[in-house]
Amino acid sequence: MPPNEARRALVTGGAGFIGSHLVERLIEDGQRVTVLDDLSTGRRPNLAAVVDRPELELVEGSVLDAELVQTLVARVDVVYHLAAAVGVDWVMRHPLRSLETNIQGTEHVLRACATPETPRRVLIASTSEVYGKNDKDALAEDDDRVLGSARLSRWFYASAKAIDEAFALAYWQERRLPVTVVRLFNTVGARQTGRYGMVVPRFVRWALRNEPLRVYGDGQQTRCFTNVHDVVHALIALMRTPAAAGETFNIGQPHEIRIIDLARRVIELAESSSELKLVPYHAEEAYGERAAGFEDMRRRVPDASKLYAYTGFRPRIGLDQTLREVIDYERSALGRQQSAELLSRDELVADA
Repeated sequence: MPPNEARRALVTGGAGFIGSHLVERLIEDGQRVTVLDDLSTGRRPNLAAVVDRPELELVEGSVLDAELVQTLVARVDVVYHLAAAVGVDWVMRHPLRSLETNIQGTEHVLRACATPETPRRVLIASTSEVYGKNDKDALAEDDDRVLGSARLSRWFYASAKAIDEAFALAYWQERRLPVTVVRLFNTVGARQTGRYGMVVPRFVRWALRNEPLRVYGDGQQTRCFTNVHDVVHALIALMRTPAAAGETFNIGQPHEIRIIDLARRVIELAESSSELKLVPYHAEEAYGERAAGFEDMRRRVPDASKLYAYTGFRPRIGLDQTLREVIDYERSALGRQQSAELLSRDELVADA
């Protein structure tokens, strides 16, 4: 099929943060899209911009339902498998469910795509977590994985996603399933929730409320943050690149920032009066009793040169623009929340 010809895509986890942005872009590009999401972390409002479009079909269900996955895959040409347990905090709270969703769900998707007659092009979303504690200057796809103790739940997620990758590459090697694995580094943008440990939306919400920004540890740990629109661009570019089948790619912005400096930048851009507060990892307001299963990384920087070599694409949206997008989105959400609270209060007064 020519790259720009309309086709039908299945996006698992399509009501989630990254998934919803991908769905919007695919529909804009003329594709028909089926979304499979159990709405455990995804949200219907994330798809508000396209929910009434005839090109969208939203199916509430789980990738753990093998029969449902088989049925939906049979109706499409390409599959973006984004459904997963997400966020360090969520994974630490639900280690068993995390393992089941990530491993069994991916196996169901791969098996459904690997029909001998018409195998489906499929992209499997993995994570930079698979690199573990490897803190070399820029992590390349073939670099070693350095994991901590198997007793720490932080590494359950990394191990599960590594198994996902192994399944994907095994299907490529043995059945020539055209599958591409992507390792997503920290992705940021509108609609991302801070409920599962994502740092940027939490910082922004605290800043807009002029509350202290809680920085865990000493704040000297560094991360690289990539705009969700750049990530979506990369996902689609890889799916349109036949040579990317059987390969693994980092997707991330290589410019790192200390978390304490990120907090300061959020305060500045939000024009907030918030202060910074360093919080030890073992403190109750950090990970509390789950701190025994937590281990943080000092730095994690992607080498995205392979992505550029195959697709010609590099992430190009800067951090300040990304933070402004999140601030604008959260400010709007906060305004709607405050308006609803005022309306509710007025109704209570009227009833009295």
